[in-house]
Amino acid sequence: MIGYGRGTAELERDMGDPVLLRRFAAWLQPGPSAEDGERSVFFKDGVIVLDTNVLLSLYEYTETSRQEVLSALEQTAGRLWMPYQVGLEFVRGRRSTLESRKRALADAASEVNKKLMAARKAIVEAKNVVCAQLDKYARAQEEIAALDSLVADSDVDAHLDVYRHEFKRHLDMLKADHGLALNSADAEDPILPRIAKLYGEGVGEQPDDDVLRRRLEEATGFRFPNKIPPGFADSGKDTPLKSAGDFLLWAELIEHVRQLPPDGRRVLFVSNDTKEDWYEQGSGSSSSRPWPSLVDELRRRAQADLRIETPPHFFGGIREFLDAELAADTYAEIERVSEAFEVKVPDTRLVVTQETAPHLDPPEGLAHAAYRSAGLTSSTVRSAAEAASPPWRLFQWWLIGVTAQLGRRAAGEAEPAVSIAAASRSSGPPSGDWVPGTALSPDEWLHRDSSWIAPWFMDLLASAPQTDRALLRRLAAQQAESNRRSGI
Repeated sequence: MIGYGRGTAELERDMGDPVLLRRFAAWLQPGPSAEDGERSVFFKDGVIVLDTNVLLSLYEYTETSRQEVLSALEQTAGRLWMPYQVGLEFVRGRRSTLESRKRALADAASEVNKKLMAARKAIVEAKNVVCAQLDKYARAQEEIAALDSLVADSDVDAHLDVYRHEFKRHLDMLKADHGLALNSADAEDPILPRIAKLYGEGVGEQPDDDVLRRRLEEATGFRFPNKIPPGFADSGKDTPLKSAGDFLLWAELIEHVRQLPPDGRRVLFVSNDTKEDWYEQGSGSSSSRPWPSLVDELRRRAQADLRIETPPHFFGGIREFLDAELAADTYAEIERVSEAFEVKVPDTRLVVTQETAPHLDPPEGLAHAAYRSAGLTSSTVRSAAEAASPPWRLFQWWLIGVTAQLGRRAAGEAEPAVSIAAASRSSGPPSGDWVPGTALSPDEWLHRDSSWIAPWFMDLLASAPQTDRALLRRLAAQQAESNRRSGI
């Protein structure tokens, strides 16, 4: 073990190895491994720093696994330290993590319903192909009638409902097994107080403005252009502050460790992030390793040893060295969440809602593409779909969202998600200004007694020509039924 507190040159003179081997030791070593004989001391005596993504992963576990993971972390209490940057990202990221899960489950339910609607359409089209051949070559009207009866809409829906209900049951089980209400990211969040108790006073203080500014300048002006880890892979984010999050964490860590007693300084850093700005990417069959320059920098600037691990390795170490109890199922879930946690490509997709739609211009040409895919034809509705004014943006975004939801067109990879409905099948209105379905005549709207219609959509119907009005009503009714079946 290096006798910290002495200068690098003095240490090198006292060691027997040639200077070249000593000076570049971090680069010449293969990197830490699970079999490293000194690994246990990082768990028993080191400062343990969990990256933001490790803390946010707690919102991804099932209830049973979450409790075991938190209990395992309690074995490290007293040696956990949270940089201010991690704390800031954690308290700000809880809601988006839960919203991402909520959106994933809602998207899955919507996608299942879309696939079943496509299957229904395919069955009817397949029947029509057979009936056309029977009519053309056999004039077999009796057989045609029998097939029409076999593939009547009600019968097809009844058969598909068996699958629909079973698929929905499994998605509902996922929601229940999560153990967290999907709106629990506020003060009643049960995870937050457990984390706060784990860390106690071990949370970094907010850096002064001049310190923050100096670190930002170092990151964006020197380190990132030269690809000096960590954090350079995030340099393309929309602001320097967001780009520099990993480096700000790193700078805080170095400053904190420098203030610790000099003997036996060790840091165990745990993160799901294995991008190229933390790990030296291997070539061919070679595996990647944490950048030796990170090990070297912490030794040089804080006279401390560094070890970097992913959550599966870290919790395996807690189980091995600190005698924490982790069931095999829990450990398997740790691996699954670690692999699935989107560190490399975080989900930052915009979700357009009824509140935000009037203030957002759709991507150029997207509303017109939705207009065409819906089969609309009137110049009046086309003008509304292309108008560059706030009153029509809500309609434009709804048309974009509903045509993608119902499979009328394929949504683009970078296309914003849309959460806007024109009608609802429910016992009560989504909000006080929605009007009951009885506002439309029986020949215009089914399920009049169990439907609610958005006021903006009623205004749109009033101004649309008859042909397009019928198409718009059909889209709204199909969306309402799709949302009802998906539990949205």
